[in-house]
Amino acid sequence: MNTDPIADYLTRVRNAIKANHRVVEIPASNLKKEITKVLFDKGYIANYKFDENGPQGSIKIALKYHPISKIPAIRTLTRVSKPGLRKYAGVENMPRVLNGLGIAVLSTSKGVMTDKEARLQNVGGEVLCYVY
Repeated sequence: MNTDPIADYLTRVRNAIKANHRVVEIPASNLKKEITKVLFDKGYIANYKFDENGPQGSIKIALKYHPISKIPAIRTLTRVSKPGLRKYAGVENMPRVLNGLGIAVLSTSKGVMTDKEARLQNVGGEVLCYVY
């Protein structure tokens, strides 16, 4: 039994990047699918595919590396809100990651989005992770 599926998702991606893997496979959930879509839209991953086989399904993520230097697009993935201590942010105290160079992924009432999108839509929510 996994107590924190989002931390497991981030750890699998982090480990695959450290091992220079091209593709990582992760058990699927709706929240993980939304986080994957945000990472793809912001250019942190090359591609993704949702497999619906089995009871839970899986997410296959193609990781993105620089073509010449082979440096990964994702330098750091940090879990912020944990099951033992949830972190919420309103519009007025929304976190800025690397002074706007990174993104904070938030779960809001209007769906999963980045900190910049949440500021534009004037909504706050639970800060899931930082990506840069």
